[in-house]
This record gives sequence, C-alpha cells and structure tokens, in this order.
Amino acid sequence: MENFNIPIQIRWSDIDQNRHLRHSAYYDYGAMVRISCFTEQGLTTMKLEELNIGPILFREEAIFKREIKYEDKISVDLQLLKSLPDFSRWSIRHHIYKEDKTLAAILNLDGAWINIAKRKLAVPDPFIQKIFADFPKSENFEWVDPLKK
Repeated sequence: MENFNIPIQIRWSDIDQNRHLRHSAYYDYGAMVRISCFTEQGLTTMKLEELNIGPILFREEAIFKREIKYEDKISVDLQLLKSLPDFSRWSIRHHIYKEDKTLAAILNLDGAWINIAKRKLAVPDPFIQKIFADFPKSENFEWVDPLKK
C-alpha cells in the first residue's frame, strides 16, 4: 500500500468553546483512520474476534501545529514509523492536513497486540503480519531490534 489518507468531516460536537477542534477529537480521528485502514485490508472487527486478538496503545501523543476550525476540510494519513520484525510491537504516525496541505497536527502512537482471552500481549498471526507489512512506511521507518534496549 503506497499511501493511506482519509478525508474527515468535522462535526459540530468536535469543536470546543474556543471555536476550534477540541484536543481529544484529534485522537478520535487517528483511531478512525487506523480502524478504517485495518478494515480496508480485511482486518475487520469480525476477523479480530475470530483471531481472538486486538490492538492496544501504550502511548499516544499529539503535536499541534495549526488550529482547525469547523469550516476547515481536513484529511488524516497513516504511516508505520517503526516495528518489531513480527509486528508484535509497532509505532504509527498520523499527519492531519488542512485542504491547502498545511500540516495541522502530528499524532504519534506506540502499540501492540493483546490476546483477548488471555489478556496478555501477543504476536499477531501471518494474516495481520501481512497487512502491517503492506502499510505505508514513513521515510525514516526503522525495524526495531528486539534484543537492543
């Protein structure tokens, strides 16, 4: 997959009392883009249930660059920033752009997979590994050596 980018329709409920996008909406948009990307690649909620696995986040950070207002048209992309070779742990970056290509925010997150029944971290099966292998990679993508700390 070369690029994954989704236009976002800003809802009135996403706007705060200062008349710009509330901080938590940025995280909601990132989650929506990730799950949309998973789903488009066949990793639906039903497939996750069948595999008894789910994604979890350890860290999520937003870097705000420009205000977003209700009238703005925005899009959010997804890039794999780094990963263990088996895709059991990974970092994803989202860029939020205004219609004129102005970078409004960057979301960085670190995640992994959890076995839903055991409630323990898990290595994803080959189906998930293939999907993550095909994700768009950031220009400074790196494989993480599991033996290095």
